[in-house]
Amino acid sequence: MATNTGSGYRIGAVKGRSQVLINGKYIKRDDKGRFVAGKNDGSPFKGVRRE
Repeated sequence: MATNTGSGYRIGAVKGRSQVLINGKYIKRDDKGRFVAGKNDGSPFKGVRRE
């Protein structure tokens, strides 16, 4: 699992998660492909791989 540094970035990758850009919003998926969370500000999640 990724660890937070407190300086605005993470060390390591978030495992079992991916993100996809849909209509200008990043949506996070779990390892089974289900949608978990979304962001409205248009910025990607930190440390999560992109599809």
